[in-house]
Amino acid sequence: MRSFILLLLLISTTSFSQTNKFTGTWSSENCKNCSKEYFLKITIAQSNYKISGTAEVVSDNKKLQSEIFDITGVVYTLGDKAQIKIEGKNNISASAVLFISDEAMQFSKRGGADIVPKEVILSKLYE
Repeated sequence: MRSFILLLLLISTTSFSQTNKFTGTWSSENCKNCSKEYFLKITIAQSNYKISGTAEVVSDNKKLQSEIFDITGVVYTLGDKAQIKIEGKNNISASAVLFISDEAMQFSKRGGADIVPKEVILSKLYE
């Protein structure tokens, strides 16, 4: 009986730690209330409580289009919120907070350079 309870505890702990909600490609392209002049595209890989990936602003207008930025960050304990840092060439950087629920993610820029939109809702394109 003790080994069975220990096994259940081990399985439940393992399955919780393997939930990587932020992993995937996210975009504001399908956002209903967003500007259609440009959209933000983020590709993230989450490993437990660490995040890494890339981001870019895509637009037909050359002035609004951006380079590809590097993303690094951490996921908070409950797994619904993450703090990220977006870095580009020439020491340009910004920080942002990500909130996730179901198949939508809210991106809120907290500070730094104007390299990404201030706030946008992203939908998951694929994992």
